[in-house]
Amino acid sequence: MDKQQMLYTAILLGGIFVGSVSQVLLKKASLKTYSSPLMEYLNPQVIFAYILFFGTTLISVTAYKVIPLSLGAVLETTSYLYITFFSVVIFKEKLNRKKLLALLLIVAGSIICTLFS
Repeated sequence: MDKQQMLYTAILLGGIFVGSVSQVLLKKASLKTYSSPLMEYLNPQVIFAYILFFGTTLISVTAYKVIPLSLGAVLETTSYLYITFFSVVIFKEKLNRKKLLALLLIVAGSIICTLFS
């Protein structure tokens, strides 16, 4: 992997992280009560989350011009790790053995695909 691909890989990973943050913002917004159904979608937190989603789409399109699609798909699985971390830390969700095993399988599969592609 050359320096340009490494840079765009890092950019894609950053975009995936930002996308995970936007999902957390949407989850937090969904836990609130609003004065009207319209305000559920037109509040600053939701609007900002969708702006982040749009930004991550632009980042992905840019990164996929340089890195192989097969590598990008593998990197996208890191979102499971970010979301699990946020779920445990922010929303106090429990991480049981099944979830932990599933995450380990995802990570192992990602590593194997990266090493042998």
